[in-house]
Amino acid sequence: MNAPPDRPPLWRRDEPDSPCVRICVIHPEHGICIGCHRTAAEVAGWAALDARERAAIRAELPGRGAVLRVRRGGRGARLERG
Repeated sequence: MNAPPDRPPLWRRDEPDSPCVRICVIHPEHGICIGCHRTAAEVAGWAALDARERAAIRAELPGRGAVLRVRRGGRGARLERG
């Protein structure tokens, strides 16, 4: 895709992009975003991190998401709890 003559081409980085999936809610118990699994501090400081720091965080994210997948029991558990 070419940019119109009055606009510069899109700027791209060679380093890892943000893992944000636009579901930005910090889990109250675990302190990580339920969308991208970063901490609030990592989200806030992402732009200041270098490529190596970003890659290290991205490597940790799949493991962090596992703690959020613990089921609470759904409707049945809510009914039992009253």
